[in-house]
Parts: sequence; C-alpha cells; structure tokens
Amino acid sequence: MTGRRLTSLLAYVTATAAGASLLTGCGALPGAVGGSREPLTVMTWAPDRTKATNMPGMPAMAQAFARWVNSSGGIDGHELRVLTCNERNTSEGAADCARQAIDQKAVAVVGSYSQHGRDFMNALEAAGIPYVGGYGVTDDEFTSPLSYPVNGGQASLVAGHGMQLAGVCDKVALVRPDTVDGDRLPSLLDSGLRRAKHGGALDIPAAEDAAEYTRQAGRARSGAKGAGGCVTAVLGERTQTFFDSFRRLPEEKRRGGSRQGETDGKGGQDGKGGHVRISSVLGSVDQPVIDRTGGAHSPFEGAFVTGWYPEANDKSWAPMRKVIQEHAFVDNRVDPADTGVQTTWIAYTVLKRVVEALDRDRITATEIAHALDRGERIDTGGLTPALRWKYADLLGASGFPRIVNHQVTFQVVRQGQLVAQKPGFVDVGETLLSVT
Repeated sequence: MTGRRLTSLLAYVTATAAGASLLTGCGALPGAVGGSREPLTVMTWAPDRTKATNMPGMPAMAQAFARWVNSSGGIDGHELRVLTCNERNTSEGAADCARQAIDQKAVAVVGSYSQHGRDFMNALEAAGIPYVGGYGVTDDEFTSPLSYPVNGGQASLVAGHGMQLAGVCDKVALVRPDTVDGDRLPSLLDSGLRRAKHGGALDIPAAEDAAEYTRQAGRARSGAKGAGGCVTAVLGERTQTFFDSFRRLPEEKRRGGSRQGETDGKGGQDGKGGHVRISSVLGSVDQPVIDRTGGAHSPFEGAFVTGWYPEANDKSWAPMRKVIQEHAFVDNRVDPADTGVQTTWIAYTVLKRVVEALDRDRITATEIAHALDRGERIDTGGLTPALRWKYADLLGASGFPRIVNHQVTFQVVRQGQLVAQKPGFVDVGETLLSVT
C-alpha cells in the first residue's frame, strides 16, 4: 500500500470509528443488514502487540470483509458478525479465545493464527465448531477432523523450498528453530532436495528468540561455501535478525570482485566469487519484511522464497485489493502483501461460498462442517487450486493428513519485489508423501 498508507493517529482513530474493533480482547463488528435470515457469527483471532509473532492484519481483514459483504446485504442475506480476539501468543490466550468463540455461539473460527493448536483445537472440537482456513502453523490444523486448511502449512513450504533450491544450489545450509517443531524441518527440506538427486542440507538449530545469530551465520556460510552454495533460514520473525547477523560477517576474499547482494538478473546472486545465495519461505520472509529492510537495497535482494499463493501483484488478488481500498483504506494493519491478510481473505471466501451453497435461513456450525465434509468445491479465483475437503481429497501424508492444497509457488526478490521465479503452482504432494 505504498503511497496511500496513512499512519497518523487520526487515521487510526478513523479506522476504529469505522468499526474495526481493537485486538485487546474480543469485540463484534456492528452492522445492520435487513432480511429474515439470522445473523452469522464467526471469530478470527491472532496475536497482537507481543514480543513474538504478531498478526494484527488477520482480524482487521476479517472486519473489512464483513463491512464489504454487509454493505450489500450480507452473505446470502445473513449479516456477518465478526468477533476478534487477541491470542497473545500464549497457550492461555489461545484457550481463552476458543472459550469466547464458544460462549458467543460462533459457527466457525475463520482465518486465524495461533501456535498453540492443542490448546484451542480440543475446545473447538468439543463444541463442534469448524476451524476454517487457519494460517497453517500447527500440526493440529492438519490432523483435526474439524480443521479445513486452505494451504499446505509450513510442511508444504519447506518441502517445496527444497525442490526450488535443488536446481540452483550445490550445497545447502538450513538454520531453523531448536524446537520440537523445528526438528521436522530438515527432513522436509531434504525430501525436496532429494527429488532432484541432491544431497541433504547441513542442519543448524538455533534459538528462536535470540537477539543475534553470529555463530550460526558463520557455520551456515562455511557449510554452504563454494560455487552454488545456499543458506536458508526458517526462523519466523527472527529470520530478519539471522540475515542481519549473516551480512555482518567479516568479508572473505573473493575472486571476480562480486559482493554479497549482486544478482544475475534472474533472482540469484551472480556466483562469480562462489559466494552463497540466501533463501527462505513465506512467513519468514514476505514483502512487508523486504520493504522494512530497504526494498531494493534489502539484504533479501536476490533471495529465493517459496510461497503458498501467487505473488502479491498477481491479478488474482484484485478483488481483495478492491475490498481493502473501499473498506479498510485507513487501517494500517491491512497490507495486501501480508501472508496473514491473504490467508484470511481466502478463508472468508470459503465461508462465503459454503453459506451461499447451504441457502438456509439459519446456519449452524454443524451444517458448515458437514457441507465441507461432503465435498463442497470452493473456487478461490486462482489464489489456490479448487479446494475440497472430502475424504478422497485429503493428501494423507504422515503427520499432515488434512492437507488438500499441496501446491506452492516459487518466487524470488528482484528490485525489492517478490516476483514469480516460475509461473503457476508447483505440486509438492509426492514430496510430502516421501517424508520419513
């Protein structure tokens, strides 16, 4: 939204007055939609103002979506009421948001973010509330029978990233969180690398909340040293911190006079001196991060990135951009290039299609879940393959049985913009099935 984002206090107050409830707890979006059909209450939660990952754009996008549909009569005549909750990046916060959804009789939790899947999913299952289009950050989103993911989660990204790097990197060093979830990432990356008969990556665990990563950066550069070497970091919001440590490493003498950051015009660094390229996955690196770190002069210039969806400037995002322009213009939380905002848009698109297909005066949580289980086919306008959660459509990969969208996109940072490295989607389903 460069060139039209308003950052003043007046803009913030205006957005709040327009109906955007702040993520300080749980709030409902007001609105008046006529007709005899009952209102439809849903919830979207995400962490905000925490010391870890924050996703305020997801509830804000949900509110903009509600203002949009309610301005033209709601979803199939149902006023859409969006509850929001600050999940706070804690297990207690996630459980509290789930309880609020249950108490407020929400028929679905839509387009939300939480790293504490067990703490909210058990409560939703007990209440029969479907979890539609979560961000895809927890295993529970890909195992619970009441979860309907719209992407393949981090598993698809990392496996796909291995495929993306296999064709351009002779050596790969992976820097990832030293956590139970992080322990899965090397085998996922290797599964993609080995589909192109590539050796495995050097595994470098790191604290996910460190203030600097000089030691890990040195190991990564040494492990990937040589022509065609690549360093990939999957550390969430700390990825930026890692690459800041990486670029501060003492310069090594290089032949050919190339410097880190020079590119060959095809998205990779020119390799004349045999220096390493950098890479990551969407969610750890995205357009807002690139913009904040210098755009075309960002340390991510030339980086390879694997994503779930088309690049932010793809024409498929035009309907979402129009809604943001008309219903969230002054809300600085809603960035159309943000992956959380994009995921929320797709999740609410699923909700809208299902409610329209049900065509009933009263919609329940059970009816939404049954419609999805029966195989209601959802067209997302090219943002994903057609989505359907019938049993036969589930990938059934070990640890991720609920994946139905196993497509990813290969992108690269050029002139400060994430653009397609190759057109269209890449199917990583067979790669995920091969993970041991």
